[in-house]
Amino acid sequence: MNDLIIKNCIDFDGNKTDILIKDGIIKENSPNITIENIKEVDAKNHFVSAPFIDSHFHMDATMSYGIPRVNKSGTLLEGIKLWGELKPKLTGDAIKDRARKLCKWAIAKGTLAIRSHVDVSGKDLLAVEALLDIKKEFKKYIDLQLVAFPQDGLLRSNCLENLKSALDMGVDVIGGIPHFERTMSDGAESIKILCELAEKKSLLVDMHCDESDDPLSRHVEMLAFETTRLGLQGKVTGSHLTSMHSMDNYYFSKLIALLVEANLHIIPNPLINITIQGRHDTYPKRRGLTRVPEQMKAGLNVAFGHDCVMDPWYPLGSHDMLEVAHMALHVAHMTGADDMKECFKAVTTNPAKVMHLDNYGLEKGCNGDLVILQCKNPVEALRLKPPRLYVIRRGQIISSTDPVKYKINTGKEELVDLIF
Repeated sequence: MNDLIIKNCIDFDGNKTDILIKDGIIKENSPNITIENIKEVDAKNHFVSAPFIDSHFHMDATMSYGIPRVNKSGTLLEGIKLWGELKPKLTGDAIKDRARKLCKWAIAKGTLAIRSHVDVSGKDLLAVEALLDIKKEFKKYIDLQLVAFPQDGLLRSNCLENLKSALDMGVDVIGGIPHFERTMSDGAESIKILCELAEKKSLLVDMHCDESDDPLSRHVEMLAFETTRLGLQGKVTGSHLTSMHSMDNYYFSKLIALLVEANLHIIPNPLINITIQGRHDTYPKRRGLTRVPEQMKAGLNVAFGHDCVMDPWYPLGSHDMLEVAHMALHVAHMTGADDMKECFKAVTTNPAKVMHLDNYGLEKGCNGDLVILQCKNPVEALRLKPPRLYVIRRGQIISSTDPVKYKINTGKEELVDLIF
Protein backbone atom coordinates (compact mmCIF):
# COMPACT_ATOMS: atom_id res chain seq x y z
CA MET A 1 0.00 0.00 0.00
CA ASN A 2 1.28 3.46 -0.95
CA ASP A 3 0.01 5.22 2.20
CA LEU A 4 2.05 7.97 3.83
CA ILE A 5 1.60 11.13 5.86
CA ILE A 6 4.10 13.99 5.68
CA LYS A 7 3.92 16.18 8.77
CA ASN A 8 5.11 19.75 9.33
CA CYS A 9 5.70 20.91 5.72
CA ILE A 10 5.96 24.50 4.56
CA ASP A 11 4.16 25.06 1.23
CA PHE A 12 4.81 27.52 -1.62
CA ASP A 13 2.84 30.30 0.10
CA GLY A 14 4.58 29.83 3.45
CA ASN A 15 1.76 27.93 5.14
CA LYS A 16 2.47 25.04 7.49
CA THR A 17 0.63 21.92 6.39
CA ASP A 18 0.45 18.13 6.52
CA ILE A 19 -0.08 15.97 3.42
CA LEU A 20 -1.90 12.64 3.55
CA ILE A 21 -1.33 10.16 0.70
CA LYS A 22 -3.46 7.02 0.37
CA ASP A 23 -3.23 4.51 -2.46
CA GLY A 24 -0.70 6.82 -4.14
CA ILE A 25 -3.10 9.80 -4.26
CA ILE A 26 -3.15 12.96 -2.12
CA LYS A 27 -6.28 12.66 0.04
CA GLU A 28 -5.77 15.74 2.20
CA ASN A 29 -3.49 18.78 2.36
CA SER A 30 -4.21 20.74 5.53
CA PRO A 31 -2.71 21.53 8.95
CA ASN A 32 -2.77 19.09 11.85
CA ILE A 33 -3.97 15.93 10.15
CA THR A 34 -4.36 13.15 12.71
CA ILE A 35 -4.37 9.54 11.55
CA GLU A 36 -3.11 6.31 13.10
CA ASN A 37 -1.41 3.21 11.74
CA ILE A 38 0.26 4.90 8.78
CA LYS A 39 3.89 5.52 7.87
CA GLU A 40 4.93 9.05 8.82
CA VAL A 41 7.63 11.42 7.58
CA ASP A 42 8.41 14.52 9.66
CA ALA A 43 9.41 17.33 7.29
CA LYS A 44 10.60 19.39 10.28
CA ASN A 45 9.33 22.68 8.86
CA HIS A 46 11.11 22.27 5.55
CA PHE A 47 9.73 23.32 2.16
CA VAL A 48 7.55 20.92 0.18
CA SER A 49 7.01 21.12 -3.57
CA ALA A 50 5.48 19.10 -6.34
CA PRO A 51 8.31 17.35 -8.26
CA PHE A 52 10.60 19.20 -10.60
CA ILE A 53 10.08 18.76 -14.33
CA ASP A 54 12.58 18.99 -17.17
CA SER A 55 10.56 19.81 -20.27
CA HIS A 56 13.50 19.82 -22.72
CA PHE A 57 16.32 17.29 -22.67
CA HIS A 58 18.41 15.06 -24.97
CA MET A 59 18.70 11.72 -23.21
CA ASP A 60 20.11 9.88 -26.24
CA ALA A 61 23.25 12.03 -26.10
CA THR A 62 23.64 12.45 -22.33
CA MET A 63 26.88 11.41 -20.58
CA SER A 64 28.71 11.09 -23.92
CA TYR A 65 31.07 14.01 -23.22
CA GLY A 66 34.47 13.54 -24.88
CA ILE A 67 33.31 10.83 -27.31
CA PRO A 68 34.88 10.98 -29.85
CA ARG A 69 36.29 14.38 -28.75
CA VAL A 70 35.24 17.55 -26.97
CA ASN A 71 33.51 20.57 -28.46
CA LYS A 72 36.38 23.07 -28.55
CA SER A 73 34.48 25.99 -30.08
CA GLY A 74 31.47 25.59 -27.80
CA THR A 75 29.14 26.25 -30.73
CA LEU A 76 25.86 24.60 -31.65
CA LEU A 77 27.19 23.64 -35.07
CA GLU A 78 30.30 21.89 -33.74
CA GLY A 79 28.06 20.05 -31.28
CA ILE A 80 25.85 18.83 -34.13
CA LYS A 81 28.94 17.79 -36.09
CA LEU A 82 30.26 15.91 -33.05
CA TRP A 83 26.93 14.16 -32.62
CA GLY A 84 27.11 13.13 -36.27
CA GLU A 85 30.52 11.56 -35.61
CA LEU A 86 29.25 9.81 -32.48
CA LYS A 87 26.05 8.35 -33.95
CA PRO A 88 27.72 5.57 -36.02
CA LYS A 89 29.51 4.39 -32.86
CA LEU A 90 26.39 4.22 -30.69
CA THR A 91 25.01 0.97 -29.33
CA GLY A 92 21.62 0.48 -27.72
CA ASP A 93 23.24 -0.81 -24.52
CA ALA A 94 25.52 2.24 -24.24
CA ILE A 95 22.61 4.64 -24.72
CA LYS A 96 20.60 2.81 -22.06
CA ASP A 97 23.48 2.67 -19.59
CA ARG A 98 24.00 6.42 -19.82
CA ALA A 99 20.27 7.14 -19.71
CA ARG A 100 19.84 4.97 -16.59
CA LYS A 101 22.55 6.95 -14.82
CA LEU A 102 20.87 10.21 -15.81
CA CYS A 103 17.48 8.98 -14.58
CA LYS A 104 18.95 8.07 -11.21
CA TRP A 105 20.53 11.53 -10.93
CA ALA A 106 17.15 13.05 -11.82
CA ILE A 107 15.38 11.05 -9.10
CA ALA A 108 17.97 12.16 -6.53
CA LYS A 109 17.32 15.79 -7.52
CA GLY A 110 13.54 15.36 -7.34
CA THR A 111 12.90 15.56 -11.10
CA LEU A 112 10.15 13.05 -11.82
CA ALA A 113 9.05 14.09 -15.31
CA ILE A 114 11.30 14.59 -18.34
CA ARG A 115 10.56 15.38 -21.97
CA SER A 116 13.47 14.06 -24.02
CA HIS A 117 14.08 14.61 -27.71
CA VAL A 118 15.44 11.58 -29.54
CA ASP A 119 17.19 11.80 -32.91
CA VAL A 120 15.36 10.15 -35.83
CA SER A 121 17.56 11.47 -38.65
CA GLY A 122 20.04 8.58 -38.78
CA LYS A 123 19.93 5.42 -40.85
CA ASP A 124 18.17 3.54 -38.06
CA LEU A 125 16.06 4.15 -34.95
CA LEU A 126 18.50 2.66 -32.47
CA ALA A 127 18.19 5.57 -30.00
CA VAL A 128 14.40 5.48 -30.23
CA GLU A 129 14.35 1.78 -29.35
CA ALA A 130 16.76 2.34 -26.46
CA LEU A 131 14.82 5.22 -24.90
CA LEU A 132 11.50 3.44 -25.30
CA ASP A 133 13.06 0.66 -23.21
CA ILE A 134 14.19 3.22 -20.61
CA LYS A 135 10.71 4.77 -20.56
CA LYS A 136 9.25 1.37 -19.73
CA GLU A 137 11.98 0.54 -17.19
CA PHE A 138 11.54 3.77 -15.20
CA LYS A 139 7.76 4.08 -15.61
CA LYS A 140 7.14 3.65 -11.86
CA TYR A 141 9.51 6.53 -11.04
CA ILE A 142 9.65 9.04 -13.92
CA ASP A 143 7.14 10.26 -16.49
CA LEU A 144 9.35 10.13 -19.59
CA GLN A 145 7.88 11.76 -22.68
CA LEU A 146 9.76 11.28 -25.97
CA VAL A 147 9.93 13.66 -28.94
CA ALA A 148 10.71 12.43 -32.47
CA PHE A 149 13.46 14.91 -33.33
CA PRO A 150 15.01 15.21 -36.82
CA GLN A 151 18.35 16.56 -35.53
CA ASP A 152 19.82 17.01 -39.03
CA GLY A 153 16.70 18.69 -40.41
CA LEU A 154 13.50 17.02 -41.62
CA LEU A 155 14.03 17.93 -45.28
CA ARG A 156 17.80 18.25 -45.13
CA SER A 157 18.14 14.61 -44.02
CA ASN A 158 14.97 13.33 -45.72
CA CYS A 159 13.81 11.58 -42.55
CA LEU A 160 10.03 12.05 -42.55
CA GLU A 161 9.43 8.31 -42.86
CA ASN A 162 11.81 7.65 -39.95
CA LEU A 163 9.93 10.20 -37.87
CA LYS A 164 6.58 8.57 -38.69
CA SER A 165 8.01 5.16 -37.80
CA ALA A 166 9.19 6.49 -34.43
CA LEU A 167 5.66 7.71 -33.72
CA ASP A 168 4.28 4.30 -34.66
CA MET A 169 6.74 2.72 -32.20
CA GLY A 170 5.34 4.79 -29.33
CA VAL A 171 7.17 8.14 -29.37
CA ASP A 172 4.80 10.76 -27.93
CA VAL A 173 5.53 14.15 -29.53
CA ILE A 174 6.48 15.54 -32.96
CA GLY A 175 9.69 17.58 -33.09
CA GLY A 176 11.54 19.67 -35.67
CA ILE A 177 14.46 22.03 -36.24
CA PRO A 178 13.52 24.54 -38.97
CA HIS A 179 16.55 26.79 -38.48
CA PHE A 180 18.84 23.89 -39.42
CA GLU A 181 17.20 23.26 -42.78
CA ARG A 182 19.17 24.41 -45.82
CA THR A 183 17.01 27.47 -46.55
CA MET A 184 14.47 29.65 -44.78
CA SER A 185 11.78 28.36 -47.14
CA ASP A 186 12.69 24.74 -46.33
CA GLY A 187 12.44 25.61 -42.63
CA ALA A 188 8.95 27.02 -43.16
CA GLU A 189 7.93 23.99 -45.23
CA SER A 190 9.17 21.61 -42.51
CA ILE A 191 6.99 23.40 -39.95
CA LYS A 192 3.95 23.07 -42.22
CA ILE A 193 4.56 19.34 -42.79
CA LEU A 194 5.12 18.57 -39.12
CA CYS A 195 2.19 20.60 -37.78
CA GLU A 196 -0.16 19.03 -40.33
CA LEU A 197 1.07 15.60 -39.23
CA ALA A 198 0.42 16.54 -35.59
CA GLU A 199 -3.10 17.70 -36.43
CA LYS A 200 -3.78 14.47 -38.33
CA LYS A 201 -2.49 12.26 -35.51
CA SER A 202 -3.76 14.43 -32.61
CA LEU A 203 -0.25 14.74 -31.16
CA LEU A 204 1.67 17.49 -29.38
CA VAL A 205 4.45 19.43 -31.12
CA ASP A 206 7.75 20.59 -29.62
CA MET A 207 10.02 22.26 -32.12
CA HIS A 208 13.59 23.48 -31.73
CA CYS A 209 13.09 26.94 -33.16
CA ASP A 210 15.45 29.83 -33.91
CA GLU A 211 18.31 28.55 -31.76
CA SER A 212 20.46 31.22 -33.33
CA ASP A 213 21.87 34.72 -32.85
CA ASP A 214 20.48 35.69 -36.28
CA PRO A 215 17.69 38.29 -35.90
CA LEU A 216 16.31 37.15 -39.26
CA SER A 217 15.76 33.61 -37.97
CA ARG A 218 12.00 34.04 -37.56
CA HIS A 219 10.64 30.50 -37.85
CA VAL A 220 8.60 30.94 -34.66
CA GLU A 221 6.39 33.30 -36.68
CA MET A 222 5.56 30.39 -39.02
CA LEU A 223 5.14 28.02 -36.07
CA ALA A 224 2.60 30.38 -34.51
CA PHE A 225 0.79 30.76 -37.84
CA GLU A 226 0.50 27.01 -38.44
CA THR A 227 -0.59 26.46 -34.83
CA THR A 228 -3.46 28.91 -35.25
CA ARG A 229 -4.36 27.77 -38.77
CA LEU A 230 -4.67 24.14 -37.70
CA GLY A 231 -6.36 24.78 -34.36
CA LEU A 232 -3.44 23.44 -32.33
CA GLN A 233 -3.47 26.20 -29.69
CA GLY A 234 -2.04 24.97 -26.39
CA LYS A 235 -0.56 21.86 -28.00
CA VAL A 236 2.58 23.39 -29.56
CA THR A 237 5.88 24.36 -27.95
CA GLY A 238 8.65 26.56 -29.32
CA SER A 239 11.95 25.58 -27.71
CA HIS A 240 14.95 27.92 -27.39
CA LEU A 241 13.76 30.97 -29.44
CA THR A 242 17.15 32.57 -28.77
CA SER A 243 17.08 34.73 -31.91
CA MET A 244 14.62 36.95 -30.02
CA HIS A 245 17.57 38.42 -28.12
CA SER A 246 18.75 39.87 -31.44
CA MET A 247 15.40 41.08 -32.82
CA ASP A 248 14.47 44.74 -32.84
CA ASN A 249 11.74 45.77 -30.43
CA TYR A 250 9.25 46.76 -33.12
CA TYR A 251 9.26 43.32 -34.73
CA PHE A 252 9.07 41.63 -31.33
CA SER A 253 6.00 43.71 -30.43
CA LYS A 254 4.29 42.28 -33.53
CA LEU A 255 5.56 38.74 -32.91
CA ILE A 256 4.50 38.45 -29.27
CA ALA A 257 0.87 39.05 -30.26
CA LEU A 258 1.06 36.13 -32.72
CA LEU A 259 2.52 33.85 -30.03
CA VAL A 260 -0.29 34.77 -27.63
CA GLU A 261 -2.90 34.16 -30.33
CA ALA A 262 -1.38 30.68 -30.87
CA ASN A 263 -1.19 30.03 -27.10
CA LEU A 264 2.34 28.78 -27.71
CA HIS A 265 4.33 27.21 -24.88
CA ILE A 266 7.90 28.54 -24.64
CA ILE A 267 10.92 26.57 -23.39
CA PRO A 268 14.19 28.46 -22.94
CA ASN A 269 17.17 26.35 -21.88
CA PRO A 270 19.21 28.84 -19.83
CA LEU A 271 22.39 26.86 -19.14
CA ILE A 272 22.83 25.84 -22.78
CA ASN A 273 21.53 29.02 -24.38
CA ILE A 274 24.01 31.28 -22.61
CA THR A 275 26.80 28.77 -23.33
CA ILE A 276 26.15 28.32 -27.05
CA GLN A 277 24.83 31.72 -28.14
CA GLY A 278 26.97 34.82 -28.54
CA ARG A 279 29.99 32.77 -29.66
CA HIS A 280 30.48 35.02 -32.70
CA ASP A 281 30.29 38.21 -30.64
CA THR A 282 33.26 40.14 -29.31
CA TYR A 283 31.74 42.98 -27.24
CA PRO A 284 28.99 43.82 -26.57
CA LYS A 285 28.19 40.14 -26.13
CA ARG A 286 24.59 38.92 -26.28
CA ARG A 287 23.22 37.19 -23.19
CA GLY A 288 21.90 34.20 -25.14
CA LEU A 289 18.41 33.90 -23.66
CA THR A 290 15.03 34.59 -25.19
CA ARG A 291 12.82 37.36 -23.77
CA VAL A 292 11.53 35.49 -20.74
CA PRO A 293 10.04 38.36 -18.63
CA GLU A 294 8.24 39.83 -21.63
CA GLN A 295 6.81 36.45 -22.60
CA MET A 296 5.57 35.80 -19.06
CA LYS A 297 4.07 39.29 -18.83
CA ALA A 298 2.17 38.63 -22.06
CA GLY A 299 0.59 35.58 -20.43
CA LEU A 300 2.55 32.88 -22.26
CA ASN A 301 3.42 29.68 -20.43
CA VAL A 302 7.21 29.63 -20.05
CA ALA A 303 9.08 26.57 -18.77
CA PHE A 304 12.82 26.04 -18.41
CA GLY A 305 14.68 22.99 -19.70
CA HIS A 306 18.07 21.54 -18.80
CA ASP A 307 18.68 20.45 -22.42
CA CYS A 308 22.06 18.75 -21.96
CA VAL A 309 24.21 17.03 -19.35
CA MET A 310 27.80 16.18 -20.30
CA ASP A 311 27.29 15.71 -24.04
CA PRO A 312 28.59 17.19 -27.35
CA TRP A 313 27.05 20.57 -26.51
CA TYR A 314 27.62 20.99 -22.78
CA PRO A 315 30.44 19.65 -20.57
CA LEU A 316 28.76 20.18 -17.19
CA GLY A 317 25.50 19.58 -15.34
CA SER A 318 24.01 17.25 -12.73
CA HIS A 319 20.40 17.44 -13.91
CA ASP A 320 19.38 19.82 -11.14
CA MET A 321 16.44 21.95 -12.32
CA LEU A 322 17.14 24.45 -9.55
CA GLU A 323 20.50 25.15 -11.18
CA VAL A 324 18.63 25.88 -14.42
CA ALA A 325 16.17 28.26 -12.75
CA HIS A 326 18.98 29.89 -10.74
CA MET A 327 20.84 30.70 -13.95
CA ALA A 328 17.68 31.96 -15.65
CA LEU A 329 16.80 34.49 -12.97
CA HIS A 330 20.27 36.03 -13.28
CA VAL A 331 20.42 36.19 -17.06
CA ALA A 332 16.81 37.35 -17.45
CA HIS A 333 17.18 39.99 -14.69
CA MET A 334 14.39 38.37 -12.67
CA THR A 335 15.73 38.94 -9.15
CA GLY A 336 12.60 40.57 -7.73
CA ALA A 337 10.79 38.44 -5.15
CA ASP A 338 7.78 37.71 -7.38
CA ASP A 339 10.00 37.15 -10.42
CA MET A 340 12.05 34.55 -8.56
CA LYS A 341 8.89 32.69 -7.61
CA GLU A 342 7.92 32.69 -11.29
CA CYS A 343 11.29 31.12 -12.08
CA PHE A 344 10.53 28.36 -9.58
CA LYS A 345 7.18 27.77 -11.31
CA ALA A 346 9.09 27.51 -14.61
CA VAL A 347 10.61 24.21 -13.39
CA THR A 348 7.44 22.88 -11.71
CA THR A 349 3.88 23.90 -12.60
CA ASN A 350 4.63 25.51 -15.99
CA PRO A 351 6.36 22.49 -17.56
CA ALA A 352 3.52 20.29 -16.27
CA LYS A 353 1.27 22.34 -18.59
CA VAL A 354 3.75 21.93 -21.47
CA MET A 355 3.72 18.15 -21.06
CA HIS A 356 -0.03 17.98 -20.40
CA LEU A 357 0.62 15.98 -17.23
CA ASP A 358 -2.50 14.82 -15.43
CA ASN A 359 -2.97 15.10 -11.65
CA TYR A 360 0.19 17.12 -11.03
CA GLY A 361 0.41 19.26 -7.90
CA LEU A 362 -0.16 19.10 -4.14
CA GLU A 363 -3.93 19.55 -4.11
CA LYS A 364 -6.38 16.86 -3.03
CA GLY A 365 -6.78 14.30 -5.81
CA CYS A 366 -3.33 14.85 -7.31
CA ASN A 367 -0.78 12.07 -7.55
CA GLY A 368 1.17 11.48 -4.34
CA ASP A 369 4.39 12.86 -5.80
CA LEU A 370 6.41 15.48 -3.95
CA VAL A 371 9.84 16.69 -2.88
CA ILE A 372 10.93 17.94 0.55
CA LEU A 373 13.90 20.31 0.38
CA GLN A 374 16.26 21.53 3.09
CA CYS A 375 15.02 25.13 2.95
CA LYS A 376 12.01 27.22 3.94
CA ASN A 377 10.54 28.57 0.67
CA PRO A 378 10.92 28.56 -3.14
CA VAL A 379 13.24 31.57 -3.25
CA GLU A 380 15.55 29.95 -0.71
CA ALA A 381 15.42 26.78 -2.81
CA LEU A 382 16.75 28.81 -5.76
CA ARG A 383 19.44 30.43 -3.61
CA LEU A 384 20.71 27.25 -1.99
CA LYS A 385 19.85 24.49 -4.49
CA PRO A 386 19.59 22.42 -1.30
CA PRO A 387 19.53 18.67 -0.67
CA ARG A 388 16.28 16.91 -1.47
CA LEU A 389 15.61 15.32 1.88
CA TYR A 390 12.81 13.13 0.54
CA VAL A 391 11.61 12.39 -2.97
CA ILE A 392 8.23 10.68 -2.97
CA ARG A 393 6.48 9.03 -5.91
CA ARG A 394 2.90 7.77 -5.55
CA GLY A 395 3.33 7.70 -1.79
CA GLN A 396 6.63 5.78 -1.80
CA ILE A 397 9.97 7.25 -0.74
CA ILE A 398 12.25 6.69 -3.74
CA SER A 399 15.16 8.88 -2.61
CA SER A 400 16.28 10.37 0.69
CA THR A 401 19.30 12.00 2.27
CA ASP A 402 20.28 13.54 5.60
CA PRO A 403 20.21 17.31 6.13
CA VAL A 404 23.54 18.99 5.51
CA LYS A 405 25.17 20.91 8.35
CA TYR A 406 28.71 22.21 8.64
CA LYS A 407 30.84 21.85 11.76
CA ILE A 408 32.36 25.30 12.34
CA ASN A 409 35.11 25.98 14.88
CA THR A 410 35.60 29.65 15.75
CA GLY A 411 36.79 29.09 19.28
CA LYS A 412 33.86 26.79 19.93
CA GLU A 413 32.35 24.08 17.79
CA GLU A 414 28.87 24.58 16.35
CA LEU A 415 26.73 23.13 13.55
CA VAL A 416 25.70 25.63 10.88
CA ASP A 417 23.34 25.35 7.92
CA LEU A 418 22.87 28.00 5.23
CA ILE A 419 19.17 28.65 5.78
CA PHE A 420 18.44 32.38 6.16
